[in-house]
Amino acid sequence: MGEQPIFTTKAHVFQIDPKTKKNWIPASSSAVLVSYYFDGSRNSYRIISVEGSKAIINSTITSNMTFTKTSQKFGQWSDPRANTVYGLGFGTEADLAQFVEKFREVKELTRQLEANTNGSTSDEPDPSSPAAVISQMRSLHARTSSMSSVGSENDRRSLTNSLPVSESQVKYENDRLKIALAQSSANAKKWEIELQTLKNNNARLTAALQESTANVEEWKKQLAAYKEESARLKKKVLEIEQGGQGVGGDTKVLEEQVVELSARLQAVEEDKQSKAKEIDSLSSRLQDMTLKESQSIQLADKIKILENENKQLKDQVKDLEIEKDMLEHKMSRETDDMTAVQQQIQNKMSELTTLQGKMSNILKQSADDNILENSVL
Repeated sequence: MGEQPIFTTKAHVFQIDPKTKKNWIPASSSAVLVSYYFDGSRNSYRIISVEGSKAIINSTITSNMTFTKTSQKFGQWSDPRANTVYGLGFGTEADLAQFVEKFREVKELTRQLEANTNGSTSDEPDPSSPAAVISQMRSLHARTSSMSSVGSENDRRSLTNSLPVSESQVKYENDRLKIALAQSSANAKKWEIELQTLKNNNARLTAALQESTANVEEWKKQLAAYKEESARLKKKVLEIEQGGQGVGGDTKVLEEQVVELSARLQAVEEDKQSKAKEIDSLSSRLQDMTLKESQSIQLADKIKILENENKQLKDQVKDLEIEKDMLEHKMSRETDDMTAVQQQIQNKMSELTTLQGKMSNILKQSADDNILENSVL
């Protein structure tokens, strides 16, 4: 039975600098998948993360390990077997909380598995034994002592002053990107509303133009029919006039019909001209809407560009927040180191004061003895 993933999340991976033991070195170029795996054949749990073809985390969990949350979105744990400290920067506090909860569950399961082995031992020494912990404490104490012996008061002061400046720069850049992100989102929403309005207007005008076109075709058919009827009646009138005066009554009736048809024909032509003007107006409005539609397409392209920029800005904000958390963590460690160094300096000053008092007493006693000897002589 091979290893099976039981939980997966995404985070930026860091490792402690093996030289300074306090600075973080990025192990991944971006946020990568970090997973908990269970090995049924060995009854063990591991945290594994791979970027490309390189395994950047391969940490076997033991019951002695502890995951420490150092900031809202950053946490770390020490792996004695790998002789390093891993750090994870998450995009949200919820992701960190889920990872911490899963770490606790896996640690408890590991403790139960170790208890079920009935105290079986291994030839390989346990890196998480008290001796290893004491060795790490000695290493930390040696590092602190070397800082106190080498660092001067001015160096410590400049270091303390430089940290807040870096953090303030990160905060300023973070705030600036957040403002730009908000403005970009507002512009995108405004253009989306304008694009939707243009589409609605275009649809209404297109429907009106199609209806007017259909009406014009119908009016053209009616006009053609009236023209044919008028031509037929005129022809009939001419025939009757040429045929003689006996049909005067019929001619008069026909003339009245011709006049009526002529009036109807004129009304149809006027209506046709009116509708033609309306068609021209609608055509002009359609051209305007076509132009606006092309502009709306450009706005849609701009919206897509803005969405990509928003995504990039969000990624930059997340990276800056992680960098901010790292700086806060680093400043906290530096502050602790400085506090330890200042305490050592105070202790040394106290010892010097005590030693100075003793020397003053000795000198005073020596002077009193000399005065006594001179008075005796």
